[in-house]
Amino acid sequence: MRRSYSKWSSIALIAAIYLFATVVGIVVYFAVNRVPILDFTASSQPIIALLIADVVATIVVWAFGLLYENVSVYDPYWSVFPPIAFLLWAFYTGVWSLPVILLLVATWYWGWRLTRNWAITFKGIGHEDWRYTKYRSLHPALFHLINFFGLNMVPTLVVFAAMLPGLKLFEPGNLVYTLSAESGLYSVSGAVLILGFLVCLSSATIQLIADKQSHDFRAAHPGEVCNVGLWKHGRHPNYFGEIQFWWGIWIMYAALNGFDWFILGPIAMTALFLGISIPLMEQRQLANKPGYAAYRKQTRILI
Repeated sequence: MRRSYSKWSSIALIAAIYLFATVVGIVVYFAVNRVPILDFTASSQPIIALLIADVVATIVVWAFGLLYENVSVYDPYWSVFPPIAFLLWAFYTGVWSLPVILLLVATWYWGWRLTRNWAITFKGIGHEDWRYTKYRSLHPALFHLINFFGLNMVPTLVVFAAMLPGLKLFEPGNLVYTLSAESGLYSVSGAVLILGFLVCLSSATIQLIADKQSHDFRAAHPGEVCNVGLWKHGRHPNYFGEIQFWWGIWIMYAALNGFDWFILGPIAMTALFLGISIPLMEQRQLANKPGYAAYRKQTRILI
């Protein structure tokens, strides 16, 4: 039976769960990173260890979701893990180059915005997101498999893939300290690096504005379709900002490393939203809001 807590006691409980998952992840990272049987190259071993730690931390959060019979325990993971992981990675590697500092500023701004929005909309540990309750009712026999893989592990792996370009900014070859024409901000690479940083900042700002516009509209016009501000120009400006954010991180990486397979990270993120998140939201809006069909015809899916 799902337990009932107040909103703030629920947030404190979630924070304790995530602190425990973080400690477990750190212990796993250092344990795996010292295992000689994992014979990776010197540069890839720490990344593999971080991935395993990420997976184990996700399993911890998933287990607490089972304990409290609420998949929504996992919801903050998306916005909490990247900023904390990048910051801990900076301390671990000792790399505080210009690209790393820009990455940290962008990621913590994005993470603050997304976690803040979660806290505003979070109703307590006794309330589960409508998407999860839908899966529970439609696929009761397969729900635990869907829960573990589809609702917890797949998002974790997609986010990690999208984080890889950011993690590669910590490598020694990506140290940009000077403003010289050869290696600094006045070079083409430096300009593209700043462009990626600005894309990240603008993405989180778009989401922040879209959140406020949506909250204000729903408070004043409950049950109606939000079609003001950014929502007038796109049906999912918040998802647009999320997709754009991860492309911004890749642009920062590409500025210093060029075009390679790391582009698969933001591509996977884009596919996740276009193939799963947006269609689910569209179905819900069409079912619950009579005016959404007309709004859908008049408004693009993204800005």
